[in-house]
Amino acid sequence: MRALLRKVPESTALLVLSVITGLLCGGAAVLLKWAIHTIQHSLMSWHEGVHWAYLVLPGIGMLFSLLIVKYIIKDSIGHGVTKVLQAVSKNESRIKRHNCWSSLVTSAITIGFGGSVGAEAPIVYTGAAIGSNLGRYCGMSYRGMTLLLGCGAAGAVAGIFNAPLAGVLFTLEILLFNLSMSGILPLLLSSISATLVSYLLLGEESAFAATVAPFNVHNVPFYLVLGVFCGLCALYFLRTTLWMEDLLGRLKNPFFKWSLSAVALGLLIFFFPPLYGEGYEFLSPLLNGGLAGYPLWIFVMVLLFKVFSMTFTNAGGGVGGTFGPTLFMGAIAGYVLSTALNGFTPASVPVSNFVLVGMAGLMAGVMQAPLTAIFLIAEISGGYELLVPLILTSATAYGFTRIFEKYSIYTKRIAASGELLTHDSDQAVLTLMKADSLVETDFTPVRIDDSLRTLVEAVSQSSRHLFPVLDSRGHFQGYVTLADIRQDMFRTDLYDQRHVYNYMRSAPGYINPGEHMDSVMRTFEKTGAWNLPVVAPDKTYLGFLSKSKIFNAYREELQGISHD
Repeated sequence: MRALLRKVPESTALLVLSVITGLLCGGAAVLLKWAIHTIQHSLMSWHEGVHWAYLVLPGIGMLFSLLIVKYIIKDSIGHGVTKVLQAVSKNESRIKRHNCWSSLVTSAITIGFGGSVGAEAPIVYTGAAIGSNLGRYCGMSYRGMTLLLGCGAAGAVAGIFNAPLAGVLFTLEILLFNLSMSGILPLLLSSISATLVSYLLLGEESAFAATVAPFNVHNVPFYLVLGVFCGLCALYFLRTTLWMEDLLGRLKNPFFKWSLSAVALGLLIFFFPPLYGEGYEFLSPLLNGGLAGYPLWIFVMVLLFKVFSMTFTNAGGGVGGTFGPTLFMGAIAGYVLSTALNGFTPASVPVSNFVLVGMAGLMAGVMQAPLTAIFLIAEISGGYELLVPLILTSATAYGFTRIFEKYSIYTKRIAASGELLTHDSDQAVLTLMKADSLVETDFTPVRIDDSLRTLVEAVSQSSRHLFPVLDSRGHFQGYVTLADIRQDMFRTDLYDQRHVYNYMRSAPGYINPGEHMDSVMRTFEKTGAWNLPVVAPDKTYLGFLSKSKIFNAYREELQGISHD
């Protein structure tokens, strides 16, 4: 098949490969869901009614995952969606082969034993790895591999939620940038293929089925309040998560970190059992009024502690994502607000509606993907009766969060390093461009103590007008241009009297190897130079970067991104 696909245009091959990717990702999503439920139900039947098991089981699952990652996989596989973004921006959309199964296995163990994380980020990482490796196997270009990577992510989301449109929107809003219309079709084919596999193997029943009350225009102000509340919860979620990760990241011994996290997580789940696992089973009665007897403060505590239980799970060696916890917290936020409104004000709002819409609101704020949030909840709730409330709440939560946080939970860390691909064409092009590949090395270097005679000989043998000046150890000292010696180069009487250091200029700035292109362009802008030397930290000369070559590369990259 590989030989056959290489004979047809890449655009045609991508359509075939997108379907194959979707089928594989749908199967992977079904396998992950089956593995999690099988492990959970086996353990539940073993410790049914034994509440103390919550203290130890999550820690055991984390330990198993830690040992697999440390001694078998030997690679970091946490923060799946962020790793996919980094693969696109730093590694030419190449993802290691083990990621086709490693996240799936470890997250199934982590969540099956009660780890308080979601399965969505691991399956996205798995799906993206399937698409990336399939593209590499079939000899796709970087752009083809990137599109197949996106097809894998779309298929993974579609397969695990039975939500094809949400899978496409997730890829468009979070993973890919400036995608042309011709790139939408492979995403749709992959997403539909994965959904069909999920339907065939698991049926059409949704995990969030609920009786939705008709939309009442008089409740519009309350949905706007829910949007603001979800925005506040999103800020709490994002900042607390990053703070906890930094705090626990200071612990270098993985087994000490595991023991601390296992104890903390076990205690949290012991006192608040809804924190066990993904928590989706807890949401079903919440959506259908089966938990009305519980005091409101229990839900408030669950809302506050979910972030801690999620972070302890990941820090202790477990593998899981923030996608699921975001939906869980959004549902709790919607329940808390609706219950408070019904109990303490004359308002009468439908609780199940607020639970579903709260899921979209928190997702829009934490992930900064409002369209994905709107259509995911619309699809998994079985219809579009809540479309207006979903739009109102998601847009409000997204706008409120953006006032205080420019980046999502997935992009905040990598944005600080300048490695984030965005929907801004200029920033995307600069991120894709690699400064190291643009370094010109065909300049003829001269020594700082060389005579004018030697310098003139170098001029006669070079096609360039610039000559880097080095010392005896190859360290960069400055440069000489043809214009600097034009008046003296025909005066043979000065050939042995004058030296390179008599003509040398100091460089106005330096470029470091591996420096990001946006930083390179700021240096060019600050110095006003047309050429800048590239030197290692010890000042070893490596070559020059020129504005003209950067502009040509920029134009080619921009044309490639915008090509339809």
